[in-house]
Amino acid sequence: MIESLPRREREVFETLCRLESGAVADVRDALADPISDSAVRTLLARLETKGLVARTQTSGGVSYRPVPRTDTVAAGALQKMIDTFFAGSAASAATALLGLGQRLTPEEAAALERAIDDATERKGGRE
Repeated sequence: MIESLPRREREVFETLCRLESGAVADVRDALADPISDSAVRTLLARLETKGLVARTQTSGGVSYRPVPRTDTVAAGALQKMIDTFFAGSAASAATALLGLGQRLTPEEAAALERAIDDATERKGGRE
């Protein structure tokens, strides 16, 4: 459903996912191309109507948070990116990410090795 949102709604939703929660001003300030508070409130209200955002009253005012689990949203967005730009190949996407030149920590390298081993075992179990 996220990919079917209009551009600004998707941008506000993705920003809120990055923040995990926040007030209207927090979301506005985190947008790459900021819009007015009233526009952010309108977009958050639309997202709330669609069941993607929840609003809670706090001592500091109103706070918003994404309703779907952020990791679920991230997995869906990543799958869409892999399908769109890498012809469905997770290996091609991973290779491109590693080619960005950022140095991996030993913990990140070990986690990648475990993920590759797990994926290889899963594939082997289906053949």
